[in-house]
Amino acid sequence: MKIATFNANSIRMRLPIVLDWLAENEPDVLAIQETKCEDDKFPLADFEDAGWHATFHGQKSYNGVALISRQPLSDVITGFGNPLMPNDCRIISCRLGDWNIVNVYVPNGNAVGSDKFAYKLQWLKEFRNLLVSRYRPSDKVVVLGDINIAPTPDDVFDSEKHVGKVGHHPAEFEVLDLVRGFGLSDLFRLKTEGPGYYTFWEFVIRGAVEKNLGWRIDHIYGTQPAADKLIDCQIDKAPRLLEKPSDHTFVWASFSE
Repeated sequence: MKIATFNANSIRMRLPIVLDWLAENEPDVLAIQETKCEDDKFPLADFEDAGWHATFHGQKSYNGVALISRQPLSDVITGFGNPLMPNDCRIISCRLGDWNIVNVYVPNGNAVGSDKFAYKLQWLKEFRNLLVSRYRPSDKVVVLGDINIAPTPDDVFDSEKHVGKVGHHPAEFEVLDLVRGFGLSDLFRLKTEGPGYYTFWEFVIRGAVEKNLGWRIDHIYGTQPAADKLIDCQIDKAPRLLEKPSDHTFVWASFSE
C-alpha cells in the first residue's frame, strides 16, 4: 500500500506534474488539496484516460480536495457532516479495503488574532470530533494533507523568527496535539529526525527552494495499526523544481499491506 499527498495549488494548472508523478510512483491513493475548481470542471477524463479513478469535492477558485486511486474507493464522505460548520470543501474521506483514508486541507489562518485564525483553531477541534465519531484508534486510519502547521522548530527554517506567527504558533501546536491525541503518529518523523525537511517553499522568497527555506506543513499521520505497517515515509522534493510547480511538493508513505 502506498498513499501520498500533494497540495496542487490548482489541479488544472498542475495536471501534467500530477499525471507524470502518478505514472512514475504508482500510489494506491493520492490525496490532493487546493484543486481550486468546481466539480464539473475537474479534469476527470484526463485521469480516467491514464487509468485512474478520481473522486473530488471542489468549489470555484478556492480550496477543493480530491482522491486519485487505481481501484474504486468505497464509503466516500465529504465535509464534517455538521450543519454548524461551513461546507468549504476541505475534507474528503474513503475506505480502500480495511484502510480508512482522510484527506484534509486545514485553513491557513491568515493572521494571528483574526477571525480566520480563530476559525482554523475551531476547525481543528471539530476535526478531532469527526475522528472520534467515525473511527477508533484500533482502526487502520491515515490522515493526510496540507495541515498548514509546522509543529516543531525542526519543521520550519528559522523557527525563532517564525514562532508566534501563523503556521508556527503555540495555539496551533496545542490544537494539533489535540487532534493527534486521537491516536495519530507523524509517520514522516517515525522514519526521519532533524531539521531541513520541508514540503512547502514560498514563491515570494527568491531562491527559497535552492536555499531550502521551507516549511514542513504537509503531513501523513497514522493510527498505531497503520504505523505498525509503515515501511517508509518520504518527501519528494523534485516536483517543486519543475517548471510551473506548485509551492508544495509530494509526500508519500508505503505500508506492508
